[in-house]
Amino acid sequence: MKFLENMPRVLFFTGKGGVGKTSTACATAVRQAIAGEKVLLVSTDPASNVDEVLETRLTGEPIAVNQVENLFALNIDPRAAAAAYRAKAIDPYRGVLPDAVLENMEEQLSGACTLEVAAFDAFTELLADEQVTTGFDRVIFDTAPTGHTLRLLSLPRAWTGFVEDNTTGSSCLGPLAALEKQTALYARAVEILADESQTRLVLVTRPDGAALKEAARTSGELLELGITNQHLVVNGVFTATDANDPVAIALESRGRNALSDMPGQLRHLPVSTIAMSANPPIGIEGLKTFFDHNPGKVAAEQERSDTTPESADLNQFIDGLAASGRGIVMTLGKGGVGKTSIAVMIARKLAEQGLPVTLTTTDPAAHVHDAVGQVTDNLVVERINPVEEIERYRTEVLADATHLDDDGRALLEEDLRSPCIEEIAVFQAFARTVFKADNRITVIDTAPTGHTILLLDAAQSYHREVLKRGDAHSEEVTGLLPRLRDPEFARLLICTLPEATPVHEAAELQEDLARAGIKPAGWVVNQSLTPLEVTDPLLVSRRSREAEYLNEITSSHSDVMYLLPWQEGGLN
Repeated sequence: MKFLENMPRVLFFTGKGGVGKTSTACATAVRQAIAGEKVLLVSTDPASNVDEVLETRLTGEPIAVNQVENLFALNIDPRAAAAAYRAKAIDPYRGVLPDAVLENMEEQLSGACTLEVAAFDAFTELLADEQVTTGFDRVIFDTAPTGHTLRLLSLPRAWTGFVEDNTTGSSCLGPLAALEKQTALYARAVEILADESQTRLVLVTRPDGAALKEAARTSGELLELGITNQHLVVNGVFTATDANDPVAIALESRGRNALSDMPGQLRHLPVSTIAMSANPPIGIEGLKTFFDHNPGKVAAEQERSDTTPESADLNQFIDGLAASGRGIVMTLGKGGVGKTSIAVMIARKLAEQGLPVTLTTTDPAAHVHDAVGQVTDNLVVERINPVEEIERYRTEVLADATHLDDDGRALLEEDLRSPCIEEIAVFQAFARTVFKADNRITVIDTAPTGHTILLLDAAQSYHREVLKRGDAHSEEVTGLLPRLRDPEFARLLICTLPEATPVHEAAELQEDLARAGIKPAGWVVNQSLTPLEVTDPLLVSRRSREAEYLNEITSSHSDVMYLLPWQEGGLN
């Protein structure tokens, strides 16, 4: 494994959702701890499943991992980080300022922007403050899916520049005093990220065209940030052992073709490959052998006696949408489960029936245009582009600020240069997209789970704020939650794979939706081997394990399950 050779102290693992970042990062952490290093593993993913993989309940402080001496791990929880951030900003003024002022400060620090900045603050300390990680020989970051990670990695530079250029001492988070104190730390974070002797960025991908394209795009954007010490890990490489199994032959061929067509951006990188395992590694014993796995040693298992539950017909669901002629469909779930492919399939089938359809995405790392292929006349393909939405938002706000004097306008313009503005701008675009679905069907391919939860959380907090203050988009915003809660208007599909981590994370997402008063229309289980006849030992082993998770879905999580079989060319 080339990425394990001559490693610097800090390792980052990132890539498209579902490619195995967490497994690879955890296996690396276990390997180095067993070798005698004292290791700190940090998750920055709002939808992290490190707890499950390490079989250890984590918090925001380093916790000793069960069964592995020298290994410690923590999970940066955005909500906990935000609470700590608010306390740090407000507590010094309690008993000094009037209660009304303190309440206003708490409101200012209650949005999604604060969640991200607080998580960033915690991340920066772990990266750049040597006192925080003193005593650890190695620090390993298991990061969120690509779009969120790129934003996180760009924040040190963005905030450093913003604080340096700011002359009024305020921002969308209120006084900049706390940020100014951190300026030196932020600058140090930028230096560490770009220093090859201190940091290595490991791009994890799969032998899949979309995942490799995403890795190439990520590599280019990281280079623009000055992060040049990059390695590529291709996870889940499958080699067929039964020449008479057409599914196995097709799966191996697809992976081989994807790697032969690897984007040029990746070809110069050092490459390591990891073979597909019979089951994703959950637990320390699986992590210990993660890099040593030999698929040729897998023996065929007997099919389990569990009966596979019946699945609903997704085509009937689509026909029901066509009959309604309006509303939204949202595909949600863990990165890499096929949300984009499912959204594209639904949008195309609706458009083929002659309906006006809009297909859009809120994912910062979207590849919806690549997936949709040729566009029909009545299918409109859009993307909520953060750069464009920020400019739109700034223009609208400044146009409404004609009453301000020169000093007030300068203060506002400075505020609008804050990195926080993106979350607000993207949220408004999301609300606008949903609002337009009154006279057409809009299919929304959402970002991976953690980002989506933050988006829906923003809907609740922003909805409350608009009700109190009102603004130019009040009708779009105040109508958002009622629309999302209306099952006749909004059909939310939770997408997953027939595996432990995607199913368990999907269940947590459903609980978050329930707290927001939103009930999904059903679950879509993608890339299932259960409906297929397979004889290759590794595929038989993987198929035999699916029944457990399919039964868990229908017995504990959803009355409606749509089962989509693995297909060589993807969904049609």
